[in-house]
Amino acid sequence: MKQFFKEFKAFISKGNALDLAIGLVLGTAFNNIVKSLVNDVIMPIFSLVGGRSMSAWFFVLRGTQSYNESLGTYVFSEDAVVIYYGQFLNSILDFFIIGLSIFLTLKVLKKMDHTFDEIKEKILPEKESDKHENL
Repeated sequence: MKQFFKEFKAFISKGNALDLAIGLVLGTAFNNIVKSLVNDVIMPIFSLVGGRSMSAWFFVLRGTQSYNESLGTYVFSEDAVVIYYGQFLNSILDFFIIGLSIFLTLKVLKKMDHTFDEIKEKILPEKESDKHENL
């Protein structure tokens, strides 16, 4: 049992496990930020077009619908079959915004890494003799 905990301690102490844990926590926080962007900023703009929240867009395949003013929502008959395509569109929009955000973040980080490499080469130029010695 001691060997198990010793191996586990060695595993968790490695950078890869810590990097994964940090990435998971930051990814979760980033997901919350993007969801808030979509739900609180972008979706209200789409609601102006549709007259109601995009997540409430639906199509009734079977059954009846009526608007209950006291509840402020639609009420469907018991046998109703409803497709809530607005929720689906909302999920697609979430996916594209998250993908775009990750793409742009990685692009900026890659550019920064390249810039840091250029600065490092200007500050600490490697001599030709040093390059040959390292081979």
